[in-house]
Amino acid sequence: MPPQNLDAIFAALADPTRRAILTRLASGEAGVNELTEPFEMSQPAISKHLKVLERAGLVERAIDKQRRPARLKAKPMAAAVNWLEEFREFWSSSFDQLDDLLTTLKQAELKEPRNE
Repeated sequence: MPPQNLDAIFAALADPTRRAILTRLASGEAGVNELTEPFEMSQPAISKHLKVLERAGLVERAIDKQRRPARLKAKPMAAAVNWLEEFREFWSSSFDQLDDLLTTLKQAELKEPRNE
């Protein structure tokens, strides 16, 4: 996946309202009116969030008579997950090193006589 699309995905996911919209769409498609309900925001504001999600490829909108329901497209998120997975080994190694250090410190503390 091209880096600019990955940038768009992370930019879209950076906003808590857009993440909440994606969470809602994970349970099924919804129109702007339905998506507006849990937020203290106007329909045009929700529509702007949907446009950002569409540009990132995370949402698609159909035309169903008078309604334009939005539907989650989770596959592009795989690019973000794959990119983050590259750092799993780094973090696992860092946590293992920290665990080893803590174990060493605990052992050293147990060996030291207490000054009371």
